Amino acid sequence: MSVEELSQEEVVAFLAGRPGSATDLQALSGGAWSSAWAYRVGDEELVVRFGPEVAWYEADRMAMAFAGPDLPVPEVREVGTTPSGRAYAISVRHHGRFLEDTPVEMADALAPTLTRLLVALYRVPPRPASPVVWHEAGGSTRSWREFLLAGLVDDPANLVHGWSTALADDRKLAALSAAVTERVSALMDACPERRDLIHGDLLHGNVLVSPDARRVEAVLSWKCSVRGDFLFDAAWCSFWAPFHPGIAAADPLSGLLRDPSMLAEPDALVDAAVRHHCYELHIGFTHLGWNVWTGNQEALTETARCLAEVLERGPLPLTGD
Repeated sequence: MSVEELSQEEVVAFLAGRPGSATDLQALSGGAWSSAWAYRVGDEELVVRFGPEVAWYEADRMAMAFAGPDLPVPEVREVGTTPSGRAYAISVRHHGRFLEDTPVEMADALAPTLTRLLVALYRVPPRPASPVVWHEAGGSTRSWREFLLAGLVDDPANLVHGWSTALADDRKLAALSAAVTERVSALMDACPERRDLIHGDLLHGNVLVSPDARRVEAVLSWKCSVRGDFLFDAAWCSFWAPFHPGIAAADPLSGLLRDPSMLAEPDALVDAAVRHHCYELHIGFTHLGWNVWTGNQEALTETARCLAEVLERGPLPLTGD
């Protein structure tokens, strides 16, 4: 699956209707859902993105409220819909390398950077009364546990759907999916009804770090963000770490557990190993469905392999020592 790319002529025509004179137009590597273009207006560097849902870009604009030194969120200047019906957003450009592209040789520099990022997310004040999907108007009243369990169901109402048949038709994938669903359901009682801020997709081109890996330059794309258990973002990093040697060597989970913010609040880590394991399994399972939906057989095979390893391994022996 890929977004419908705009031609340079279409982007130039769109920007001609905006204030200022756009120059130095450059196509950027976009995500699965958006196409992005960098440009200048005078001395200012901006980015325009085009995608299917205005609400996703509104989430980015709302997330500006969370911005801080270790959680830099780009300023969103404008969100709207083009005459052709595409959603668009214009934001201030940030530079850096994608987090997952950091080489293993820079792990010592990256490790404290990732710790600060995870701690910055944790330190955003929790909102116990917030809906889990905090940025949706009239959002669902599902609890955190209900939200997690819903992610294991192939719901035709979701944009990503129709994957369950393919999993059921493959003997190995069917057995793996059933085992993971059973394990997650069994661990659910350990997952607290927290309302911490979760980004929900810290890799896949959504975090920029400085060339020396010593600071986060931007945290992008907040459409997957929810309010729940902060260990979910840590599980996101650890589940995908085998695919990214620099992140694996940086070991962000251990850094988080050793941070004074965690040590000062031991109640936040009750049943942490079980919770973390549950979230790793959940992340892997949902990406089986994603890879079926996108038709990415190679990624499906690799995700299934990693998920099976996590299932067999069980909870990690978490320690802040």
